[in-house]
Amino acid sequence: MCGIWALFGMACPDCYVADFKNIEHRGPDASRLDTDKRVKLQNGCLGFHRLAIVDDLHGMQPMKIHQHPKITVVCNGEIYNYKTLGQQFDFKYETKCDVECIIHLYVKFGFEKAIQFLDGVYAVCLVDMEKKKIMIARDPYGIRPLFRFYSDVDKIMGICSEAKGITNIAKRVNVAEKLDQFKPGTYEEYSFSDDGSIEFIKKSEYFSTREDVKFWKMVPHSQDFKSPADGIVSLLTEACRKRLMSDRRIGCLLSGGLDSSLVAALIVKLAKEESITYPIQTFSIGMIGSPDLVAAKKVAKHIGSEHHEVLLTEDDIALALTRVIYHLESFDITTVRAGVGMFLLSEYIQDNTNTAVIFSGEGADELAQGYIYFRDAPDTDAAHAESERLLSDIYLYDGLRADRMTAAFGLEVRCPFLDIDFTRYYLSLDKDSRRPKGDVEKYLLRDAFEGQNLLPASILWRPKEAFSDGVANKERSLFKVIQDLTEGRVSDEEFNSCAPKFTHCKPLSKESYFYRKCFEKYYSAFEHLIPYFWMPKWNDDVTDPSARYIKHYKSH
Repeated sequence: MCGIWALFGMACPDCYVADFKNIEHRGPDASRLDTDKRVKLQNGCLGFHRLAIVDDLHGMQPMKIHQHPKITVVCNGEIYNYKTLGQQFDFKYETKCDVECIIHLYVKFGFEKAIQFLDGVYAVCLVDMEKKKIMIARDPYGIRPLFRFYSDVDKIMGICSEAKGITNIAKRVNVAEKLDQFKPGTYEEYSFSDDGSIEFIKKSEYFSTREDVKFWKMVPHSQDFKSPADGIVSLLTEACRKRLMSDRRIGCLLSGGLDSSLVAALIVKLAKEESITYPIQTFSIGMIGSPDLVAAKKVAKHIGSEHHEVLLTEDDIALALTRVIYHLESFDITTVRAGVGMFLLSEYIQDNTNTAVIFSGEGADELAQGYIYFRDAPDTDAAHAESERLLSDIYLYDGLRADRMTAAFGLEVRCPFLDIDFTRYYLSLDKDSRRPKGDVEKYLLRDAFEGQNLLPASILWRPKEAFSDGVANKERSLFKVIQDLTEGRVSDEEFNSCAPKFTHCKPLSKESYFYRKCFEKYYSAFEHLIPYFWMPKWNDDVTDPSARYIKHYKSH
């Protein structure tokens, strides 16, 4: 996890450098700001905050290499197939850093084709001083974040891993409404003139969940697997294996649910196969008596991980809420709720361990129809289309949360369920087979791992409704504590007078209003960064994103 930052077409005064520091939590190991006076790019600069994961000695950015000295790259990402690419095309690498392959691919193939070869996650900006071109791209699911503003009037552009690094700048140059997330699976090309001004050239989509576009397949769908189950197990296992690439210690978030438990079990198994000498740590968080903590402990014992359990108090949650919203850059209800535990757990990991790379289960619910509301899908095609939509927008919600809550404490999150080979294969399987069976969501995924002995059967088949509804000993759940805390901070008078002022994503509860009020404190004029509230589909009467308000949950 790193932070990239760049300005083009404008000078870089000290006040802008202060904005660059707003994202230094993403890269606590080293920082650098670069300009290049060989060309008229002095009206701009490239910045990088580094979290050293691969090649601690030579992996600093902005990156230049001797073979191609007029090309500069900044990239927040991991390219898992960089060694394979080096062998395939006989690249003469000067470093052991995975990002270097982007320069070689660009020189050989051009930028559009170069990014189609990348198996990994990335937000990248490449500057070609000789051709006077700037290229920007983001990975297919937006696992690595990227924000950008561009003014075709003033010929200026800014990019950053998080909005907070360029929101003040966007306001100062009057382009606040043009600041937005860079769309995943796309690349853009710009030119810069002798005076340093920027001109947009083109934008192209190289990946989509809805169609088989230009992206180069690492594993063809036609590969002969003995069965869909064999394909699922093989590809998810390889998705985890490739993500073991790290010079820093690896750990896993573990909620006790299917998704994180499968990932943790695979990582522990693969770590032994790959001769990783240290024990894999797993981390869980919850209120006293939480059934999730009980389940997580059961999984940790089964897989043999070094388990850490963090108990939350109401005071912990109360103190964290505004910090969570600042780092999230979102007021979406379910994103904030889920963010609290992940934020506090990441803080614990930073303060108490030397683990820097964190595996997590994001993407499984979107891909494998894990949300309870999928039981309400009118037909198979509608359910498939909803999976595609959720995956396309995951960078706005669960993907955003996973990145920000870990990056806030200098950790790097890795999400094997969002591996390109795995998601392409899973989405290619029979649509009907991917639907819930009765009350069992993600049935196909669960059934694929039946007999693998990775998890206890009680975890592999644990129902969705078993999560976080309440806890033992009549203690309140994390969900209920957050609701009570936020509603207690907003009076009836304030809610009735102030909430209606927000016409975009109008708050319908005191909890939602509190999140919005905190968001406005930090990011006023940027409400458009959240296009809509995440809500269950096919439940028009529901105004809260929690599954607790869906009829299936209540009946269960």
